[in-house]
Amino acid sequence: MLTTIEPSFVEELVSTAVSKKNIYGAVLCVEDGSNSLSLLYGAGNLTSDKPYFIASVTKLYVTAVLLKLRSEKCLNLQNKISEYFSDEILHELHLYKGIEHTKDITIKHLMSNTSGIPDYFSSDVIGELTAGIDQSWGFERTIASVKQKKPKFAPGKKAQYSDTNYQLLGKIIETITKKDIHTVFKEFIFDELKLENTYLYENVNDKRPAPIYYKDKEIYLPKYMSSIGPEGGIISTAKETMIFLKAFINGHFFPKEYFNELKDWKILFGPGLFFYGVGIANQPISIKELKNGLIGHWGQTGAFSFYHPKTDLYFTGTVNQFYGHSAASKMMMKIIKNVKITE
Repeated sequence: MLTTIEPSFVEELVSTAVSKKNIYGAVLCVEDGSNSLSLLYGAGNLTSDKPYFIASVTKLYVTAVLLKLRSEKCLNLQNKISEYFSDEILHELHLYKGIEHTKDITIKHLMSNTSGIPDYFSSDVIGELTAGIDQSWGFERTIASVKQKKPKFAPGKKAQYSDTNYQLLGKIIETITKKDIHTVFKEFIFDELKLENTYLYENVNDKRPAPIYYKDKEIYLPKYMSSIGPEGGIISTAKETMIFLKAFINGHFFPKEYFNELKDWKILFGPGLFFYGVGIANQPISIKELKNGLIGHWGQTGAFSFYHPKTDLYFTGTVNQFYGHSAASKMMMKIIKNVKITE
């Protein structure tokens, strides 16, 4: 199967994206499964090789680590989180209608956003960060904040996007491996794939990543971004995110048969309409094919990393805008609609 996409068409899409309101830079990498197609373009204030915050695309990297640990028999997705945390941390973490459910929560519940544990990343937190009020949100602060909120359902009953789940998964990984998340990402993924420009953001004085935009203003959040490692702290480039995405989809880190187990889709209405499986998201591209969309993950910063099975195309990049997902999705949709596949 040969995929044909005109390079000038993709370059034009990226250039057009930065003409949209509040999109100051865009970078897009598109490749096919046979490696016969590889296009990479940057526009505006982003060059094609500029490192950027991938934000919640980081969750795919957490999923890769967890499934690798599962393949090495270091964990089971049905393991209860009570195996990894003290009673002090677990106490009233999930108190629903007067009943404590925390010890019923499994690793799979966390990965699939079905734990019911509230999201610390609330409208209040978003409001402060987008106003430029930089602050650290480490594990302890997250847990304390969540215990002040009320869960909306018992574990496994519904799905609700919660960054808290991935803060907990990061700690579980550290407990199992006896290494910090920085070291785990480096050894399991970055070094493994020889990624030279991908790393966990930890130094508040690090000016390498492209600054993030919220509407028409640049927001500088080094304290926050350095505190959210497993939830959204990875820096990468479009090309190196592509290398990881292909490795993830094609069974580099874990047996390929695990991948079908991840497609246990539950509909989510926020942020935006999409489906969430076990550590991966599914973004619909049409009403007709609701569950046959783009598989991968969005980042709050406008970063994206998706695979489209029907055309065998992979997309990575960013529009580097807090609410820029529409501009990013339009680029991907137009390429999918215009692709020519020949046997």
